Amino acid sequence: MTPNRGQVLLYGLPALPLAVMGVPMYIFLPGFYGETLGLAAVGAALLVARLWDVVTDPLIGSLGDRLDTRWGRRRPLIAAGMPLLLVSAWALFRPPADVGLAYLLGWGLAAYLGWTLMSLPYTAWGAELSEDYDRRASLTASREGFMLAGTLLAIAWPTLMGAGRADAATLAGLAWLLVIALPVAVVITLWRVPEPRLSAHSVGWREGWALLRGNRPFLRLLLAYVMNGLANGLPASLFTLFVAHVLMAEAWTGPLLLVYFVTGIAALPGWLWLSRRIGKHRAWAVSMLWTSLVFLWVPFLGPGDTWAFLLICVLSGVGVAVDMALPAAIQADLVDLDTARGGGRRTGLYFGIWNMATKLALALAVGIAFPLLEIIGFDATQVADRDGVLALALFYGAVPVAFKLAATALMWRFPHDRRAQTATRARVHDVEAAAAGTASRRRSQRISPPTTGN
Repeated sequence: MTPNRGQVLLYGLPALPLAVMGVPMYIFLPGFYGETLGLAAVGAALLVARLWDVVTDPLIGSLGDRLDTRWGRRRPLIAAGMPLLLVSAWALFRPPADVGLAYLLGWGLAAYLGWTLMSLPYTAWGAELSEDYDRRASLTASREGFMLAGTLLAIAWPTLMGAGRADAATLAGLAWLLVIALPVAVVITLWRVPEPRLSAHSVGWREGWALLRGNRPFLRLLLAYVMNGLANGLPASLFTLFVAHVLMAEAWTGPLLLVYFVTGIAALPGWLWLSRRIGKHRAWAVSMLWTSLVFLWVPFLGPGDTWAFLLICVLSGVGVAVDMALPAAIQADLVDLDTARGGGRRTGLYFGIWNMATKLALALAVGIAFPLLEIIGFDATQVADRDGVLALALFYGAVPVAFKLAATALMWRFPHDRRAQTATRARVHDVEAAAAGTASRRRSQRISPPTTGN
């Protein structure tokens, strides 16, 4: 069954409130709690919570693969994770006056567990909703488009609330927004978007690991995704520093981000059109080449070049959504390759590994850039010298280009294209038909009445 356009749109709806939850966790909470508990202590507590999140990703992914209920494999986990996520968000966004580090750590662990219980089955569900090569791209584009819209809303929320900063009133407003919006979005999606009934069989860890290692296209895609994640993570983590110390235009931070994300949402239909004509892997490679070409000009900017950087934000923003949508759609195709080889539809496990790669790339981006900038002598608390500003500009604009070009080289001649996916789907149908026949014969043997001799 292939979902219609309305179902494709509704599938992406929960991503909006999930993004509204994600932005405060990454951006607002460290500073908010750091004012009373100390930045170092808060950073350590949130790091522990994130490490816990990495551990739970493959476990929850595998759990979803092994579930078999009348409501499906993915939807029960989404429904179970939502209350935990809402209660945890309420506790984190509306803390008591005497809040301590244990409070932050405990509710942080619960929030990330609830997040994984919801987001991981949600992405796996999208991969299983359609077997069609192009419709999968539309499903991931719907999800990532709503995700960008939620990111925009969360970033603009302090201004909309009138505070201009992430204070207690701002976070309380976000808590109410989540309590209202997340259940409504999830209920509508669970009600209107079907979950296909898929036949699946579990494989042992040893056999499953061998199949995973033998899935060369997946490993190649994963490496390209990490490379591109580093290329995206470096500018993301250094954006505010670049605007403040290179452009000397700190007041422009919000408008520049707004332009960047709005352009990404607007450009998504064009990239989907292109992917239908040249293939998903080639369209993604073109987007990375385009962003690299645009970013080559960033190191040449300096104080007062705000309008030039605004143009760069528009041109590079064109590729921000497709950078998330098309790789995930390709990943769904490669789960089919695992199934065709006997993996038994391990979509949750594959996307659990995918999520781990996403977090690894973001962590490496911060872990590479900040220590090296400090070694060079850049100090974010004061006006940096010429060498420090140049280093910041290079890490923001030049180093990401190198990672994007490496990812492009891996994807330009990617072997699993539309034709390969069609052949893979035929093999999947043959494997599952054979498995269904074997299971039917075993059931018949179990229920056959005993015979008696004369």
